[in-house]
Amino acid sequence: MGLSEFIVLNVDRIVDEWEQFAETITPAAETMNSVALRDHAREILLAASRDMNTAQTASEQQAKGPETSPALDEAAASHGELRHTVGFDLVQMTSEFRHLRACVIRLWVASIDAPALSHMQDMIRFNEAIDQALAESTAAYAEQVNRSRDIFLAILGHDLRAPLQAVSMSSEMLERKTRLDPVAQPYLLAIKNGARHMGAMVNDLLEFVRSRLGTSLPIEPRAMDLGQACQAALDEACAGQPDCAPTLQVEGDVQGHWDPRRLGQLLQNLIGNALQHGARRGKVTLHLSGDSEAVTLRVHNVGMPIAEDAIGTLFDPLVRSPSEDLSQPGTSTSLGLGLFIIKEVVDAHGGRIDVTSTEAEGTTFTVVLPKNA
Repeated sequence: MGLSEFIVLNVDRIVDEWEQFAETITPAAETMNSVALRDHAREILLAASRDMNTAQTASEQQAKGPETSPALDEAAASHGELRHTVGFDLVQMTSEFRHLRACVIRLWVASIDAPALSHMQDMIRFNEAIDQALAESTAAYAEQVNRSRDIFLAILGHDLRAPLQAVSMSSEMLERKTRLDPVAQPYLLAIKNGARHMGAMVNDLLEFVRSRLGTSLPIEPRAMDLGQACQAALDEACAGQPDCAPTLQVEGDVQGHWDPRRLGQLLQNLIGNALQHGARRGKVTLHLSGDSEAVTLRVHNVGMPIAEDAIGTLFDPLVRSPSEDLSQPGTSTSLGLGLFIIKEVVDAHGGRIDVTSTEAEGTTFTVVLPKNA
């Protein structure tokens, strides 16, 4: 008897053994009933059997991957999601497939009187199907893990806003209502700057999570002057830093329709990045130019160049430059999210961003934004 036929005829017996094994996976299995323990085992087995009966050339076998067996993929993915929901860890979930594979082959081999060459081919096809199901379950499980992590980070970022706001408002009221001696003033300034930087980190974290849980960064464009926004961002970035002296050059018409809050994030992160890597080594320059269609912003600083092999991942989340000095006052975030947020804002406005970095010329970030986002 071929293996695919054996699976169909003995599917209930095999699933019974699956359930018996799943019962041993504690503590998650302690609160699960028979239906939950058996989950998609029957569907996975029957889909694997159908897959084994499908004609397959050598080239198709080599190229086999996701979406070649939709029913098998769907059942396996659902199994991975549900196992995550009930509290199985990844090792426990994958052990179910190991047991399933061993159970089927053990029972089938015991039923064979005389092994034949076709039986070897059946076993190969069965292993392919189980490996594909395992891959789909693992991918679905990992996606659920990522989503749970993102939701946790979103809750954490949201909950941090209240105490940060309390620190910020208290420091403002203390400055307005109390006459502090000169010795205490620097401490108050440090509290205000620390709260501001922590607020920027929380905002970046929330934008990162929002982009992962959603599709794209939402924007609300309205008429604004990018030159004024740049100057305001410079003033804020340099507040409390007497040595901070970046220059702003504006040419042409730099008015357009963009989201002021998102552009503020972009500017703060770009300027913070330039100050962090360039303030101690030379000047930071912002050059803004506009024509009838778009506005181009160039932010330049000198200092250690970005490694060529790092430029490709520069805008990836949670990636920081090896040369990053977090003690520098211009740092807007220590999470490695600043440049990621910049790219998200640029993409949401239909623009583009490029970076060049050499030891001789310094580092320049170039942002081009259409005037009507």
